[in-house]
Amino acid sequence: QVQLVESGGGLVQAGGSLRLSCAASGRTFSLYAMGWFRQAPGKEREFVAAISWSGGSTYYADSVKGRFTISRDNAKNTVYLQMNSLKPEDTAIYYCAADRVFGDPPLAGVEYDYWGQGTQVTVSS
Repeated sequence: QVQLVESGGGLVQAGGSLRLSCAASGRTFSLYAMGWFRQAPGKEREFVAAISWSGGSTYYADSVKGRFTISRDNAKNTVYLQMNSLKPEDTAIYYCAADRVFGDPPLAGVEYDYWGQGTQVTVSS
C-alpha cells in the first residue's frame, strides 16, 4: 500500500506562490501515477493536476494552466505542486492521490486508490 502526506499549505496573498509537497511511503512508488485535487468550501472536489509514473506526461485543469506545475522526484518518493500567481478562488484543501497505472495518469478522482489527508491553502485579496 501507499501512504501519502501533504505539506506546504498556508496563507498567502493574491499573486503569491506556494509549493505543496506530497511524501509517499510504501513500495513501488515510481510505478504510481500521481494527482492533485482540491475541494473549496461548499464545492465538489475537482481535479487540479496529474503526472505519469515516469514524469513524462502531465495534465492540468484549465483553471490552473500556466500557473501551476506538477513534478515528481521518485528518488525522494515525493510529488510537488508549484503554485504561482495564486488567486482567491484557489482557496481550498489540496489533496494528493496515487494510482498504479502505466502511461497517462487518470484525471478522475474515483480512479485513484490512495489519498492523503489534505493541506489547507488560503489565498487572500
